[in-house]
Amino acid sequence: MSTVLATYNVKGGVGKTSAAVNLAYLAALDGANTLLWDLDPQGASTYLFRVRPKIKGGAAKLVRGKRHISGLIKGTDFERLDLLPADFSYRHMDLALDSAKRPTRRLSRVLAPVADEYDYIFLDCPPSISLVSESVFEAADALLVPLIPTTLSSRTFHQLRKVVAASTRAPRVLAFFSMVDGRKRLHREVMESLSTEQGVLSAAIPTSSDVERMGLHRSVVDRSAPRRSGARAYRALWREICDQLATQPHP
Repeated sequence: MSTVLATYNVKGGVGKTSAAVNLAYLAALDGANTLLWDLDPQGASTYLFRVRPKIKGGAAKLVRGKRHISGLIKGTDFERLDLLPADFSYRHMDLALDSAKRPTRRLSRVLAPVADEYDYIFLDCPPSISLVSESVFEAADALLVPLIPTTLSSRTFHQLRKVVAASTRAPRVLAFFSMVDGRKRLHREVMESLSTEQGVLSAAIPTSSDVERMGLHRSVVDRSAPRRSGARAYRALWREICDQLATQPHP
């Protein structure tokens, strides 16, 4: 049975896609069969993996079970790492879910046919609180939440924890700091204040030109700049996530 990990935040531009792509790659590098589902209609993960953002039949047929997931999965340039691409129709996924029976369970049912084929399934989620989000909460074993260390981001984190706790099947929340600039006093203060919060990891992703250049290289930082701070930070983050999952594995 797969462990499902969703990179999620209600805010955009916080490093969800960078985390999803790099962590999925590292999982595959460790020898795990890994699938990444790009749920964002903007298709950034799909672009980075050099795959066409197209799902035959679109979101509606996929979530209603009229398209089998196995025929839609694409390979990537990396061994053991597959991709379920984005599609622009995902912008209407809320409507597709709303018209389905038991809508919050639909994403889990889409993934069910391949759950035994992959060790990890990563969900790269769009920034929202919506029916898609509720479906992600049902499907995921853990939410990986990137936080830019600012006052508003910490407030968003506390709000997210309340929303997740109220969901039918509450996943674990594992937050990590993203786009960290250690020269900024505010960043240091916010990180210190949140460091003792349950579910906040110690590994942090720095502001890095190597991460920003992922779109240029269309590759993960562990390949484009393996010795730089960004690649080292993602490796540390993945090790810490694995340690956390080992202490409380999914049912």
